[in-house]
Amino acid sequence: MDITAYLERINYPGSRTPSAETLRNLQVAHLLSVPFENLSIHVHEAIVLNDEALFDKIVERRRGGFCYECNGLFAALLRALGFDVSMLSAEVARAGGGFSQPFDHMTLMVKLEETWLVDVGFGDSFLEPLNMDNSTEQIQGPESFRIVAEDQYLVVQRQYEHEWKKEYRFTLQPYKYADFEEMCRYHQTSPQSHFTQKRICSLATSDGRITLSDMRFIVTSDGVREERTLTDQEECDEILLKQFGIKM
Repeated sequence: MDITAYLERINYPGSRTPSAETLRNLQVAHLLSVPFENLSIHVHEAIVLNDEALFDKIVERRRGGFCYECNGLFAALLRALGFDVSMLSAEVARAGGGFSQPFDHMTLMVKLEETWLVDVGFGDSFLEPLNMDNSTEQIQGPESFRIVAEDQYLVVQRQYEHEWKKEYRFTLQPYKYADFEEMCRYHQTSPQSHFTQKRICSLATSDGRITLSDMRFIVTSDGVREERTLTDQEECDEILLKQFGIKM
């Protein structure tokens, strides 16, 4: 792991000492620099789950990725810096109720003096790590999150207009890349996977988020959303390069 190259990729000049502050700053830097994207799926570029392949894609080729890629490589960086980190299987909440199957999402647990939930691969969610030892509301700017116990699971919840809605649930069982490979293949190949149904490229900004969803470019700034439809693939490629730093 070339730690210096990785930290340059995420524009992080700060402390490398394992601490809660370093962890927070690393997650924020990652989310502001590395897009959540599934573009490889739509150009039939195989997604390989190992540190070397993901480092080549995200750091050297300055791409992004979806959860298995972004969180998998971020876990490798944290380990290289001396953090105690585990890959966890998460199940995403469905709009109609219930949850998806195991390994549908990869999230991370980091143990310091306190235990933290870390995630740089869920798109629009918590910008800073969540304290897993705290079941009360955790406020991040205008957003509020909490982690609550439910049967054998812990559930991440986000507040929308004074109502708590579930984002995903997980257990504390640690896993490795190989455990996620079947679901990773599913999301690359199945017509039922939302990742095969449309292209997505999304990046947090200092005041909101920018998202390319198929041919729609969406900018959210200070809670104000603007959207426009792109005219052709050339304009789409221009947006990818100018706004996300991605050249396909």
